[in-house]
Amino acid sequence: MMDESRHRAILQSIAHRVMLERGLLPDFSPEVLAELDGITGPAVPDGAVDRDLRSLLWCSIDNDDSMDLDQLTAAEAMKDGATRILVAVADVDVLVPLGSAIDEHARTNTTSVYTAAEKFPMLPDKLSTNLTSLNQDQDRLATIIDMVVAAGCTLQESDVYQAVVRSHAKLTYSGVAAWLEETGPMPEAIAAVPGLAENLLLQDKIAQRLKGRRHALGALSLQTIEARPLFEGDRISSLQLEEKNRATELIEDFMIAANGATVRFLNAHRFPMVRRVVHTPKTGERAADPVTFPDLSLTIIKLLGPGEYAAELPGANAEGHFGLAVRDYTHSTAPNRRYPDLITQRLAKAAIAKKPVPYDIDELTGLARHCTEQEDAANKVERQVGKSAAALLLESRIGEQFDAIVTGAADKGTWARLLTVPVEGRVVQGFQGLDVGQRTRVQLVQLEPFK
Repeated sequence: MMDESRHRAILQSIAHRVMLERGLLPDFSPEVLAELDGITGPAVPDGAVDRDLRSLLWCSIDNDDSMDLDQLTAAEAMKDGATRILVAVADVDVLVPLGSAIDEHARTNTTSVYTAAEKFPMLPDKLSTNLTSLNQDQDRLATIIDMVVAAGCTLQESDVYQAVVRSHAKLTYSGVAAWLEETGPMPEAIAAVPGLAENLLLQDKIAQRLKGRRHALGALSLQTIEARPLFEGDRISSLQLEEKNRATELIEDFMIAANGATVRFLNAHRFPMVRRVVHTPKTGERAADPVTFPDLSLTIIKLLGPGEYAAELPGANAEGHFGLAVRDYTHSTAPNRRYPDLITQRLAKAAIAKKPVPYDIDELTGLARHCTEQEDAANKVERQVGKSAAALLLESRIGEQFDAIVTGAADKGTWARLLTVPVEGRVVQGFQGLDVGQRTRVQLVQLEPFK
């Protein structure tokens, strides 16, 4: 049996190896580090940024341990029941110019990779968690997506521009959700800012309406099992499920709206773009059983196929994102973590400043293909390290029996998920006749943490 005190080191070693095997860079080059040394502070406003929005009730809502804060949100009630929704996106481009060494690293990996034991950021932490992060009580440059939503939750108008912003509270999904769902107290960070509670309640109300409208138009309600290891020191102690809640839905629905507004802004300026596309599947199904729903959701997701990036000329008839039931969709709100968002930010800033398009369509086509491929590679790294973490956690339980549900049944193999521990494994004996969604009993016979 392996030394449990070395779980983290084992997973870090696996993560580095798999990153390289998948064509991803686990470390920053000397050229990147030298360039980073020359960046001594956050960007300051210049003559092109003439809006000061620091007085708005901006706040960030993210995971408990997130430090790379890409967006802030705020809301404002207007006449006739309309609501103004503002999303501020960190201006990463201002410190990571196109063609720089830092940009080349980001362009290679195209995404931050979050493994069970170590994060491999797309940008150095000095930027993504500090100088280009929308941290509390810090003045920052941002791209603003400004939307007016009518009482019936139709978009009346929208605009994209540059401004200076200042976050007044760093909030977490767990804390905000418990307060909104009335299962916990108001977070102290909300109470400390006059008017922020009322602003967040308004944001939540509009987000729920936006979600309802999308689902009325056919958006899918899917749920998959996402678990991350919890450590006691360097030993894996358990796996924690990550679930959607009112706070994650608030941010999700505002980001969907902001991404759509960004597409329409670029189209209005006759700029090409990189869209995020999920194709329409040939079939689909829903489930009422909350136990089997995540696994049937996974079946639907496999039918949908993975999302992909696609370059598009202005005015083209895009397919859109089937799962979200939106036609206008891109990735624009996380430029610290995803390279397509940084591409979109550069396009938007050029349109705002009435400058030439920074990429031609052939370059965008190549970048879109590359970003799709690297996203797939990053997902495989995260899954592989996650499986290794689960194997290390269950190492002492070989021989035990567990209640399980069948998650896959095909010629290439039968798979089942344990009901008491969110872990999936291959059924190697007694799988004849098993089908997806069926309850069964399995025995843990073998673990392969290094595969």
